Amino acid sequence: MANVAKLKRVSGGAELPAARFPVPSSAQETDPMLDSLESRLSSLRSEILSFEQKFSAQRKTLHAEFQASASNLLHYIELRRHDLRVLQEQLTLLGLSSLGRAEPDVLAGLNAVLSVLARLRQGGAEAGRTDMPGARSGQALAARHAEALLGREPAGRRVRIMVTLPEEAAEDGALVRSLLAAGMESARINCAHGNAAEWRRMVENVRAASAQLRRPCKVLMDLGGPKLRTAALRPGHQVIRWRPERNELGQVVSPARIWLSAPEGAQAPPVPVQASLPVLENWQNNLHVGDRVLFHDARGRLRKLKIVQEVGAGRLAVCSQTAYVVPDTRLRIKPRKGRRGAKPAPALLGRVGALPALARSLVLRKGDEVLLTLPDVLGEQAVRDARQRVAQPAHIGCTLPEVLRDLRAGERIMFDDGKISGVITSATPRQATVKITRARSRGARLEADKGINLPDSALHLAALTPKDLVDLAEIAQQADAVGYSFARRPEDLHRLQAELERLGALRLGVLLKIENRQAFEQLPSLLLALMRSPVAGVMIARGDLAIEIGYERLAEVQEEILWMCEAAHMPVVWATQVLETLAKEGIPSRAEITDAAMGVRAECVMLNKGPYILETIRALDNILARMQEHHRKKREMLRKLKLAEGIR
Repeated sequence: MANVAKLKRVSGGAELPAARFPVPSSAQETDPMLDSLESRLSSLRSEILSFEQKFSAQRKTLHAEFQASASNLLHYIELRRHDLRVLQEQLTLLGLSSLGRAEPDVLAGLNAVLSVLARLRQGGAEAGRTDMPGARSGQALAARHAEALLGREPAGRRVRIMVTLPEEAAEDGALVRSLLAAGMESARINCAHGNAAEWRRMVENVRAASAQLRRPCKVLMDLGGPKLRTAALRPGHQVIRWRPERNELGQVVSPARIWLSAPEGAQAPPVPVQASLPVLENWQNNLHVGDRVLFHDARGRLRKLKIVQEVGAGRLAVCSQTAYVVPDTRLRIKPRKGRRGAKPAPALLGRVGALPALARSLVLRKGDEVLLTLPDVLGEQAVRDARQRVAQPAHIGCTLPEVLRDLRAGERIMFDDGKISGVITSATPRQATVKITRARSRGARLEADKGINLPDSALHLAALTPKDLVDLAEIAQQADAVGYSFARRPEDLHRLQAELERLGALRLGVLLKIENRQAFEQLPSLLLALMRSPVAGVMIARGDLAIEIGYERLAEVQEEILWMCEAAHMPVVWATQVLETLAKEGIPSRAEITDAAMGVRAECVMLNKGPYILETIRALDNILARMQEHHRKKREMLRKLKLAEGIR
């Protein structure tokens, strides 16, 4: 037992507190410790196998491809129902596996440790076998499932890159080819935007580019799902405002550009403009370069426009004065010098047509009350009396009125990606009263069509909407996988799988998006339901998820999802705002570079569209290729470190 006694030292010389467990000082003292460990691990193994048996009937409903994965997931769930920290420290003290990397093959890991313990008890010094039956089979299954959903691993990089296609991808085949050439392995189409004809052209461009470049590329099409958002607000005044650009002395350095055209079938301006004025009865045809248009704006101030360009039936004008223009504003021509007619004839008098109403918003502060109402009630700001006391609270509708019946007092509610938070103080099937608990100190603006999150509410929304069912038929014909949002319970997945079976599209991959608190809390059950599909994976949609669980918990929750998915041999897509600043503005933040590097723990990283998307793909390709030399999933890979040569 001399070899065992040597293993009692803790790596690095730092010993664990004696209060946690005794450190054996001799072989005689080590024997009881080995006995205790072997007993504890044997008991744990029995509990794991017993737990698996409870799900034997459910396992028979799963696809054959995921039968072994389901067993391993159940083993891991039971393993994580125990606090193993002291046990892990004892195993580490003996130089054995602490089971901290057991996710892919839980039972094989346990068996390997038990095998080594048995050899130590017998006085053998031989290292434990790691090639026993079952070991590393989980990694092979995970790799196979990832390839089925996301395609083969790209050369030089294990993690795939998924890119959300912009609308231009429907018409611009060259853009799609450049995305593939830069490093895209999977193209995402968001079916919440556009129509079937546009999606079809996007897919055609992806397939053509893939064949031309000989680079495989999977197509994922995301279902829109139910849209729980704020409804319309009462529109503001019909008014257009423009103002010239001035320097710090108030001098005009660039006049405002104004476009005048007919209201119907308006011609697009030739250059960017600050305002477009619809003019009735094609009156603008009377205008020529050099003419000036005089009018009194909404404040009664005389303003002048100068015509600088004639383009078809439209006229481009400039103005060096700030103006507010409303419908029915009277326009008259002051002809340029040399033009006949000192006074404008009646035909030269024009009138501004209807203008778009200003979009209004609610200004909400901490402590305010706001009513969440049916969608047909136009939202309005609070009404205050002469003493500025609230006579009628602000109110705004929600696009899915059926959720109102699921709300209860005391539940939290978030608006606009969590920028505004509140607590429901009372609720009826027609409205809920919300007290604002968090907003900017000067007040936050809440506009129409902003997201609503209800993390505490047991919503009974159908994850598949009528539009989704129509879109699913198109997706089944065009895509390799379907993205599924808002699933909260296994029945939501069963419904999708039933629809795919009806469409004869069971071969279609299913990518389950974890984006709400209920889905996270039901993740083990959702993973088992997902295994009824032959090709499947999980997307960590971190935007909505962070809102619902709280930003401070996101890092922890990401880890837990990654653990569960690794145990289920389920490929993971790391998504939401990865290198977002780089894609939109061309310069990344330090924080998002670190975040992108953590994507190496998944099988795929998703990028959103942006004007700098090609540079973003190349940057992500470089980051992932470098990081995979250090990490594989959650394991550090100890390659030769150049930094370690910095001391002599």
